Amino acid sequence: MKHFVSGRDLFDSYPNNTEEIILGAGCFWGVERVFWELTGVWVTYASYCGGARPNPNYEQVCTGVTGHAETVNIIFEKDKITLEEILKTFWECHDPTQGMRQGNDVGSQYRSAIFCKNDEQLKIATESRDVYQSILSNSNFSLITTEIALLDLSYPAEDYHQQYLAKNPGGYCGIKGTGCAYK
Repeated sequence: MKHFVSGRDLFDSYPNNTEEIILGAGCFWGVERVFWELTGVWVTYASYCGGARPNPNYEQVCTGVTGHAETVNIIFEKDKITLEEILKTFWECHDPTQGMRQGNDVGSQYRSAIFCKNDEQLKIATESRDVYQSILSNSNFSLITTEIALLDLSYPAEDYHQQYLAKNPGGYCGIKGTGCAYK
């Protein structure tokens, strides 16, 4: 399967200098668009991650019983964009203090999450959370609720969710940040 925007393979043929991280920041349609637009991101795809049910589908995830979040797998070229830069965009593109929602999208599938592939990513993600929490606290926001965990397994979402906003430019996108800039 090819990425609708870049034409690259979604699930293989990644260059040797790539790394992958899985992020959840609300509805994956808008989140995916934020990241596919970044220079250095090789490919993105919508997925489900963080739950117990293997191979879930959209309808199952929407019930909340699977425990999965709507996520985006981001494969990026490490010599063109750093994980720190990816996480800066992550923190700024949504409100990580909202718990099990983002704006009008309510439910555990819309939770803020960073699923790391290794201990180094986990360390960087945790440190970035602490920096951004300080920024949010200085602007009178509550505590960050973002789940940060080591988790290597995600399940690609159905084909119609992949690069949805490129295929449907008038589609819904509720992603909105706090207005606080990460340093």
